[in-house]
Amino acid sequence: MLSLTACPGVIEPSDPDSGTPPTNCDGGSCPVDPGPGGRCGDGQKTGTEACDDGNTVSGDGCVANCANIESGYVCETPGAPCVRAVVCGDGKVEGGETCDDRNATGGDGCNANCTVEDGWNCPQSGGRCQAAKCGDLIIAGDEECEDGNSAKGDGCSEVCRLEAGYKCDTINKPCTKTVCGDKVREGTEQCDDGNNDMGDGCSPLCVREPNCNREGLCQAVCGDGVILPGTNEQCDDGNTRSNDGCSAECKFEPGFVCSTIETTPPAKVEIPFVFRDFRGWDLQANTSLGLPRGHEDFENANGSEKGILGALYTSQLDSNGKPVYAKEGVSSSTTHGKAAFDQWYRDTLNVNITVVKTLSLPKKTDGSGAYELDSTAFFHLDNLGWVGKGSQYEPVRSGHNFNFTSEARYWFEYKGGEKLTFRGDDDVWVYINGRLALDIGGVHGPEEQSITLDTTAATNLKLVKGRIYEVVVLQAERHTTGSNYRLTLNGFNTKRNECRATCGNKVVDQGEECDDGVNAGGYNQCARGCVWGPRCGDKTIQKDQGETCDDGNNKSGDGCSSICKIELN
Repeated sequence: MLSLTACPGVIEPSDPDSGTPPTNCDGGSCPVDPGPGGRCGDGQKTGTEACDDGNTVSGDGCVANCANIESGYVCETPGAPCVRAVVCGDGKVEGGETCDDRNATGGDGCNANCTVEDGWNCPQSGGRCQAAKCGDLIIAGDEECEDGNSAKGDGCSEVCRLEAGYKCDTINKPCTKTVCGDKVREGTEQCDDGNNDMGDGCSPLCVREPNCNREGLCQAVCGDGVILPGTNEQCDDGNTRSNDGCSAECKFEPGFVCSTIETTPPAKVEIPFVFRDFRGWDLQANTSLGLPRGHEDFENANGSEKGILGALYTSQLDSNGKPVYAKEGVSSSTTHGKAAFDQWYRDTLNVNITVVKTLSLPKKTDGSGAYELDSTAFFHLDNLGWVGKGSQYEPVRSGHNFNFTSEARYWFEYKGGEKLTFRGDDDVWVYINGRLALDIGGVHGPEEQSITLDTTAATNLKLVKGRIYEVVVLQAERHTTGSNYRLTLNGFNTKRNECRATCGNKVVDQGEECDDGVNAGGYNQCARGCVWGPRCGDKTIQKDQGETCDDGNNKSGDGCSSICKIELN
């Protein structure tokens, strides 16, 4: 019997008389029988070996016992090193590939053959491709439009994203403004239900609204700008457009940092207002223009009057979210019946003209954290509405357009102790959770009232902490003496997000190849999306930059120099 010293990877022969199988010199079992005269690691592919690259080390394509070829490798020549197979879609730019975005599907910048598509710039490190340039007439990456320039303010921004209120349907053509209210959702509109009603799910600005019932229970509506408790929204930035940090499904997107506004209150909040302009009662009918006499509730009677909309806490908005007139059949000193009042907050042909605006509530500087709109000249319809049509419709009174109503709605998470302050001349009504919470009705000088949502108010308004409720503020200006308005919100922050791209912060974050803070592209410069632009080493010969070769690296001594010039022997 021959005795051998154990060596790794060497098969110890068995005793022909013992009947025992051969073993590895390291004492382990031998799962592959190489057959007569062969062993794993000898560079000879024998017996049942799947490969033999001349060693017994895993991780180089052939496993240590020669039983299998490792994924992503080709082992064609026994005794020679295995080589990596070029696989388009594995996220590694290899061989003749000029990109690899971890899939083999075209239309995303890197086609099915892992070649960069026109209008795109793809990282050599693998991964998602980006638009190469805004203004090149190719819509790519996060671009939404291409009007042939990189200017902003024309509907298509300097990075080829749609600007608010625009649609850009054709490449290399000017963008046009959308028309909210035409029942056609287009451009940056989130919805378009064709009306100026608020609280019906689609605002008069064509933005989605939270969907909450009278019990404060809400359904998540992605894009309404409110992150509701108990929903699966990761973010909500007030739109349903992807590639801005918060996706169309309200999920976080890579490459962005999103801050929650609840923890970092903004300098102001913006609330949509619906104004409806009326002609005063002192205007006679104009038969040639088809207009009736001015509205009998405007410029017709003076005096403070409570109860026009019923009693506090018991009076409620109707099923359409409109106030219910409570003086039908009862004497009223300033109004003239249900039919006339119902026109105050409803679009009515030849009676009122609707104007939609967004007003800002700046954050107060007194440290209270409150937001306030406070005006002693609340005239937002000057040169608009009936006055905008000419003096034959409605005269300018004291330099302003009087006789109008306004409606504002917003949502908040009830936490307890929130405070609202209101002032108005004339009427001001406030509904919370659909119930009348404040009544400053009638035609009068400036009057101010506050509501604190303490335990008593919460009981009367049926509020439950942690739920979302709607606040409705209705106002009317009915006499040409003055126009005062004050709206103060304290503790009425809801959660929403503002996202910003990490690309551009001069820090190479995860997933970025470069970041110089400008990322304007150009030869050997960082480009949009924080990936390298055209450069020596990108496997593409840039003849306009003097390159005569490009082998995909910046090394000399391999036939193509570090500055992409052919090397001579």
